[in-house]
Amino acid sequence: MTKPNPSDLLHRLAVTSLLGLLVLCILWELVLAPLRPGGSWMIIKALPLLLPLSGTIRRNIYTMQWASMMILLYFTEGVVRAWSERGMSQLLASLEILFSTVFFFCAIFFLRPYKRAAKQLASEAIQKAAGQKSATSDES
Repeated sequence: MTKPNPSDLLHRLAVTSLLGLLVLCILWELVLAPLRPGGSWMIIKALPLLLPLSGTIRRNIYTMQWASMMILLYFTEGVVRAWSERGMSQLLASLEILFSTVFFFCAIFFLRPYKRAAKQLASEAIQKAAGQKSATSDES
């Protein structure tokens, strides 16, 4: 039996939490606890979550980088609404905090090896450029 790759698990959790947050936002503002009976325009807060969905599913590094920052807006909304509201909205806000936190940390840890590799490449390029510069200055 093969050992599961941590990167695969992090990716699956990131996609699952992003989808969970998307569904939560839609249900929250349409059915579960809308600001106005029958639904509210607050449902449009779910639209920005559609932007990183495709890239996150495809493991696009750039998409996951900016999505990890965007998701903090949902975390902030969750904290504010969990603090200020009661009942069902407070529970849904807690779920929003959970989903956004899971996505954030999964994205960050998924991206960590890529960031390390990029730093290594940049360091090697700087050393190579410095070596070439000193070789040309020695020739002069």
